[in-house]
Amino acid sequence: MEKFMIIGERIHCISPTIRKAIEERNTAPIFKRAKEQLEAGADYLDLNIGPATKNGEEIMQWGVQALQSEFDNVPLALDTTNKKAIEAGLKVYNREKGKPIINSADAGERIVNIDLAAEYDAMCIALCAKEGIPKDNDERIAYCTEMLEKAMGLGMEPTDLLFDPLIVVVKGMQDKQKEVLEAIRQISEMELKTCCGLSNVSNGAPKEIRPIIDATFAAMAIQSGLTSAIVNPCDQRLKETIKTCDVVNGAVLYADSYLEL
Repeated sequence: MEKFMIIGERIHCISPTIRKAIEERNTAPIFKRAKEQLEAGADYLDLNIGPATKNGEEIMQWGVQALQSEFDNVPLALDTTNKKAIEAGLKVYNREKGKPIINSADAGERIVNIDLAAEYDAMCIALCAKEGIPKDNDERIAYCTEMLEKAMGLGMEPTDLLFDPLIVVVKGMQDKQKEVLEAIRQISEMELKTCCGLSNVSNGAPKEIRPIIDATFAAMAIQSGLTSAIVNPCDQRLKETIKTCDVVNGAVLYADSYLEL
């Protein structure tokens, strides 16, 4: 079994610090967050510049080149709803340490991002949805199949898509949690890779409870077949849970000091 892939979520324009850094083209706060996540075990960094309707192409190229220059061509997920900005980032991306990830496509209007992934030999997070949260797993699997067929028709490898079943909030949709885990299992049984925005599960919960919910859900999702997630790798409880799952699943060798590795 492959080691679980951690995509660090903390370079996100929703953060006032990161938003200001992007506006001022100030790399220092961005590099600080990148360094913390990489030292905590992130395999990829998600560079989220938001809608980026103004100067999106220039911002994405600036961010990609700055991060990869500073951190030895660190692999990145390019995260924006601006298709032109994603393409601009792909044009300057150095893939020495890993293919770029496009975040994200869906079975609706954003299905065009699969065309972009095929053109630039990129990976792509594929949301199993068309508009909003799918009503059930039949819809999830239908959208998954639709995007898979499109990608394969364009010559992509099935493993270049990371299917996201869309994690739902436990506080408001507690009755849907088992359904999401079952979707992960079904997609995994198709020998496909999966991904999710893990912290969505604990949105709205008290701050002190969120790490417990995230770590527990992560363990259950990994047992169901989840292969990657966009997470905060600096969350100690979550990091230790993922590392322990890798040991139990035989993805890394056991050592008494494994939590330090």
